[in-house]
Amino acid sequence: MTKIVDFLLENRDEGYRNFTLPLIPNIDEKTFIGVRLPVLKKYAKELDKESRDIFLKDLPHKYHEENILHAFILSNIKDYDEFIRLVDNFLPYVTNWSTSDAICNKYLNKYKDKLINKIYEWLKSDELYRVRYAVKCLMNYYLDEDFRYEHIEKVSEVKLDDYYVKMMIAWYLATGLAKQYDSFIKPIEEKKFDTFINNKTIQKAVESFRVSAEHKAYLKTLKIK
Repeated sequence: MTKIVDFLLENRDEGYRNFTLPLIPNIDEKTFIGVRLPVLKKYAKELDKESRDIFLKDLPHKYHEENILHAFILSNIKDYDEFIRLVDNFLPYVTNWSTSDAICNKYLNKYKDKLINKIYEWLKSDELYRVRYAVKCLMNYYLDEDFRYEHIEKVSEVKLDDYYVKMMIAWYLATGLAKQYDSFIKPIEEKKFDTFINNKTIQKAVESFRVSAEHKAYLKTLKIK
């Protein structure tokens, strides 16, 4: 693992570090090196299999960039069962939105029938970033032909009172309003979510170029005062 840490330290960008650090307020500054994401994505693909396997088992990591690198490695895994096993092992060590959101595996599009049940399992967790990742999966993979209204109902059952979970739910709902308006307007009209999520969803939708002016005007009337 010394080889990987040496690579990260050699690719430190102080300007990028100073810009990015305030965006992740719940991270220990001492663990943040300041390596740009394209560098980490490229390195995740270049690591040999033996180094990857050892690195993925070496938890917890010391540096934030190690966690991002871990997330990018997971994002390149094609085998569904291997991915689920490894992401389940990793999520308990995730402590910020940046790491959680960096896990984005396009190969999961092939396994939506199996993945949805795993998402429902994750949504019931008391781990903040496991839940955030579950909602992100719904947003990434289930807002087109695979969307079902029960997805919204499952998300509405999440009761974790955490800013980063609620922000992801609002992001999911706002994206849903852009892609499946007739379905996603219902929980807003019914005030299915708390005041913060409801109003943040409306704010994000109003700011989106993908939501029509007519829909934006109506959404503004649904804000909870």
